[in-house]
Amino acid sequence: MGHAVVLGEALVDLLDAEYDGQPVYLPAVGGGPLNVAVGVARLGGRVQFVGSLGDDVLAERIRAFLTGAGVGLTGAVTVAAPTALAMVTFAGPEPDFRFYGNPPSYALLGADDLDPDLVAGADVLYAGSIVLLYPAAVAGLRRAWGLATGLRVFDPNVRPDLFDGPDALPRLREVVAEFAAGAHLVKLSAADADLLYPGEPAEGVAAYLRELGADAVVVTLGAAGALVAAGPDLVRVPAPTVDAVDATGAGDSVMAALVADLLADGAPAEPAGWADRVAFALRVAAVVCESPGGATAMPTRAQVAARFA
Repeated sequence: MGHAVVLGEALVDLLDAEYDGQPVYLPAVGGGPLNVAVGVARLGGRVQFVGSLGDDVLAERIRAFLTGAGVGLTGAVTVAAPTALAMVTFAGPEPDFRFYGNPPSYALLGADDLDPDLVAGADVLYAGSIVLLYPAAVAGLRRAWGLATGLRVFDPNVRPDLFDGPDALPRLREVVAEFAAGAHLVKLSAADADLLYPGEPAEGVAAYLRELGADAVVVTLGAAGALVAAGPDLVRVPAPTVDAVDATGAGDSVMAALVADLLADGAPAEPAGWADRVAFALRVAAVVCESPGGATAMPTRAQVAARFA
């Protein structure tokens, strides 16, 4: 079995909680790409996380967590910055993120920091998320994208709280177009699609990203399932009914499941094969939503099978 390389951010989420009647914040290892890497490992895939980590005790915790989850850190680098934080609050199961840390520890992996052999040897390369807002980090992703010989998957994971002015959205749109054009798979949420292309229906966004060059596009629709654009027809895949407790990491778990299956079986031979892959990925996400936490909630294949026996 080959391996996947996941490029992007790792940080620490501060979760809104209560202790002894007082409001407190619980630290939890997080970051969309980190969640993806952990999810792939939990589903039985070999995976390396490649990103920049701070030089403090929180970064040591991130390293220990990833190592404990079976995620390789060969290509991760330590940078002279404290670990960035994301404050997470909830209104129902959907998390709201606010980010702290300047410079952001997660966005300091440049093109020269990449291990070319590690990236070129990956059967699946994931790139995306909030590092797309930082030009130096994008240069690193761009070099990795060019080195890749395997399947390339992309997730924009848009966080408007990090936009640094009116030019941020148009710049991000350009970056998304660039990476989507060379992607075998683009996964984004309906919220991502709406932020990137306001007023455009999810079906139109999926069709546009395919026109740019993406082989397959998956748009997650929350409780309504997902939209799959891979062949001539758009396919809607329903989501299982769940009692959502915490949706943190749900979208990342969809990507993790798709990456794990690409590692195990390669790309589907026919466009219709994507619907089956997405149906499994939505079951993985359902398990994640039914327990608190993001990276810690990522299930094994056995747990998914048991839940939907």
